[in-house]
Amino acid sequence: MISRRRFSKIAAGTGLALAAPALSTSSLAQAQPIKIGTSISLTGPLSGTKNALTGYQLWRDDVNAAGGLLGRPVELVTYDDQSSPAQIPAIYSKLVDVDRVDLLISPYGAVLSAPVMPFVKQRDLFLVGMFALAGNDTVRHDKYFHACPWGPNSQVNWARGFFDLARAAGCTKVAIMSADIEFAKISAAGGKAISEEYRMSVVYDQSYPPNQTDFSAILRNIRAAQPEAVFVCSYPPDSTALIRGLSEVGIGDSVKIFGGSMIGLQYASLLANIGPALNGIVNLHLYVPEPTMRNPAIDGFLARYEPLARAQQLDALGHYVPPFCYAAGQIIEAGVKGANTLNHAQISRYLHANPVQTIVGRATFNELGDWTEKRVLMVQFRGIRGRDVEQFRQPGRQVILDPPPLRTGELVAPFGAARSG
Repeated sequence: MISRRRFSKIAAGTGLALAAPALSTSSLAQAQPIKIGTSISLTGPLSGTKNALTGYQLWRDDVNAAGGLLGRPVELVTYDDQSSPAQIPAIYSKLVDVDRVDLLISPYGAVLSAPVMPFVKQRDLFLVGMFALAGNDTVRHDKYFHACPWGPNSQVNWARGFFDLARAAGCTKVAIMSADIEFAKISAAGGKAISEEYRMSVVYDQSYPPNQTDFSAILRNIRAAQPEAVFVCSYPPDSTALIRGLSEVGIGDSVKIFGGSMIGLQYASLLANIGPALNGIVNLHLYVPEPTMRNPAIDGFLARYEPLARAQQLDALGHYVPPFCYAAGQIIEAGVKGANTLNHAQISRYLHANPVQTIVGRATFNELGDWTEKRVLMVQFRGIRGRDVEQFRQPGRQVILDPPPLRTGELVAPFGAARSG
């Protein structure tokens, strides 16, 4: 795990890149651009992640202001994948065969990234992965590097922090519920594996259609099973519906910890929509504005992101996706500069052998291109009052419980007591 002192030192150093002065040279302007291609969900169910483009653009602007890569400007080539896996093969074939991009970044998440992996393996192409849990475990491509800190053996270990907290709270019985969609199914399978390892009895295990909106029956069944931990693997629409159902139906007095893998509770719009009903939930995140995580690099990035978000009506906070898109650019930048070439094999060899300093921490990569150190946060919502987004920029509202080096508080349990805020 990365220590507080080490994280702050690294991030402070990377902050210098954010403040790089603008350099406009005729030689850079006239040089042939280095093209970086990706798809972004500008429309469709995953359009909440469209602020990824802002993260990439801010990195592009910074690297070009500092002289580009290999003396050439960076150009982004992007397409709207409409949140649909069916769009991905055609988009990435076009990026490579028609647009002739030099380097690729994957779409967001496991569902959209899955169609890209056989393509880049067959073509032997370099790819930076974005948020796909265990994205390279099956294909095992040696030119894949993940921009997100799920860590090694992420299919199981990324959510271990939730179960560590449950075990420390004395939980021996767990309920698992999951949407019938890729990320949620992978998360649920990992939760079951850790439950078995920790000798926790899975007293309830239920999947549901991703378009489900009524969770009253599931919640009543969970309450009847009397678990002490409830591990939830959901996507944004069902995360919202489930929390509303939780407020109406309840979950029972036996539950000490609830949450874990609820996607959507990282987005400003959902946080404001749900408001105080978030209190007590323990859930994954990758960045929150707690003292152990804040540093000049990330503060500078968010200070630049926020006015753009207001002008473009993007996610107001930008804590979840944009910083890691900027980090994806930094990984590319480090590889190209370190190898001093656009050759995919040489870039990959350099990144496998050398750490990369990013605004979200120091990344070193294992043989699958995953971070060698897991840095997934488990945070507990506390003291949420009303629906003002500004409160989520303040410390103490999303208290870090895990990992220990970044911890800013202890678990408040049982869940019923934590619900009071």
